[in-house]
Amino acid sequence: MMTTPTPQQIAERCADTLWPGDRAAQGMGMQLVEIGPGTARLRMAVREDMVNCHGICHGGYIFAVADTAFAYACNSYNHRTVAAGVDINFLAPVQLGDILTARGQVRQQGGRTGYYDIEVSNQDGKLVALFRGRASRIKGPIFEDGNDDS
Repeated sequence: MMTTPTPQQIAERCADTLWPGDRAAQGMGMQLVEIGPGTARLRMAVREDMVNCHGICHGGYIFAVADTAFAYACNSYNHRTVAAGVDINFLAPVQLGDILTARGQVRQQGGRTGYYDIEVSNQDGKLVALFRGRASRIKGPIFEDGNDDS
């Protein structure tokens, strides 16, 4: 008898399917710490090659860790999803050696569109960036499960 996977099991399988091909996240030293339906948490240490001319972390790297948490959160339902729009606000400088944690959470979902909020904080829990993403569902599943409604 075949059992229906739980939403948590689906989210974990999605992450397990996507992570091996995510060269960008791996190249920046990101770690996928937690995954759940509509949620994801990633961690990234700020390395010397991520610091800009002002001696602080380049905003693109902060954006990247937030965007990656967004990607895993919105791709946790076994529906392929891409970013359709994003906005980020940088709230505090990030220093060399800081450990960033990006926590993504679905806020609203309807039809093929979802809205996600991602908070990026440092190792002291200080909020350094707020990111809001709009996701658009595209054709196809993350993994084949024998279901035709993907």
